[in-house]
Amino acid sequence: MIPEIEKLLNEQITYEAKASAQYLSMACWADVNGYNGVADFFYTQSEEERVHMTKLVKFINERSGIAVIPAIDKPRDDFKTLMELFETFLDSEEFVTARINNIIYECLQHKDYNVHNFMQWYVAEQLEEEATARTLLDKLKIIGDDKSGHYLFDRDINTFQIEDSAK
Repeated sequence: MIPEIEKLLNEQITYEAKASAQYLSMACWADVNGYNGVADFFYTQSEEERVHMTKLVKFINERSGIAVIPAIDKPRDDFKTLMELFETFLDSEEFVTARINNIIYECLQHKDYNVHNFMQWYVAEQLEEEATARTLLDKLKIIGDDKSGHYLFDRDINTFQIEDSAK
């Protein structure tokens, strides 16, 4: 494995681990604040990010590289509103997309088409994740501070997730 690409993939493992921990923290916040549907959504998101991380670990190791399991800092947990929660969700997904795009760029520069091909799954995944984050944030912007709207959003969020994954 090309050392520069291996380094980038290991950095991506860290980003996926951080996202998993952040979404777990967001699920806890939602649980404590009575948003059980939102909590379930973020528990699922956390698990998805852990799966993304594990997929990278296995890929690196299978290609005779050495995957590095990172220590991560405590994730943010000081949210005040649902809006803030979902703004953080979108920011996180946009950051991960930018990092994946950087890996793709470097793969092309080094003519590492095997890793480039592997990373296409992440490209498609990020398109879906960002679309979900934007859609949910747009819904919250429409709802504003309406408590009954928050109730319905919380109740229906996992219905949206099921519809989205069926596409």
